[in-house]
Amino acid sequence: MVTQPLPVNISEVIYPDSDGQPMANNTEQFRWILVIQQNLDWLFADNPDVFVAGDLFWYPIEGKNYIVNAPDVMVVFGRPKGKRGSYLQWQENNIAPQVVFEILSPSNSQTEMERKLIFYERYGVEEYYIYNPQNNQLTGWLRTEDGLDVISEMENWVSPRLGIKFDLSGEELQIYRPDGNKFSSYLEISQLLEQAETALAAERRKTQLLAEKLKALGVNPDEIE
Repeated sequence: MVTQPLPVNISEVIYPDSDGQPMANNTEQFRWILVIQQNLDWLFADNPDVFVAGDLFWYPIEGKNYIVNAPDVMVVFGRPKGKRGSYLQWQENNIAPQVVFEILSPSNSQTEMERKLIFYERYGVEEYYIYNPQNNQLTGWLRTEDGLDVISEMENWVSPRLGIKFDLSGEELQIYRPDGNKFSSYLEISQLLEQAETALAAERRKTQLLAEKLKALGVNPDEIE
């Protein structure tokens, strides 16, 4: 007697949130993932319908948990911010991430990256960027009528979706917001805040000393316009 396998109920399919692998293979890759993800979060902080994530599993098809990828950074327009264990596209109005980034590490093989490109092209990504910190090489693809086509010139390229500009003229990639400000690391932002606080404290001390001198001369500083 031949027995047929029992059909799997789609609602019973499990979609793992992790494969047990680390998010990054080295400190440089990890740094770039954080810089891009956090700065994009900041860029769209006031837009409740832009979801930005790093190393999040993306399942494009319900019931097929073997079709999955985890972009280093992905941006989804038209979906609310919020916590997610993974990105289940059929629960997100079937909206695919429009922009994805991958940061290369020495362990990434050419075959692996070719598979990622096929995946992103097949499942609707509009812009795809790969950055290699080791040689400061940035490659990009933009969706056209024929699918994802390679961008011929990445120097000073401006992302149609994000509005950010890529500058490859220095020793490493610089990314600029639409307002012209550079993407910065948490450390750089903290240092700028500390400098601003120090300058503000010095200005307050100067104002206080001036007020004390005026009072010593019998002048009320509050009456001076």
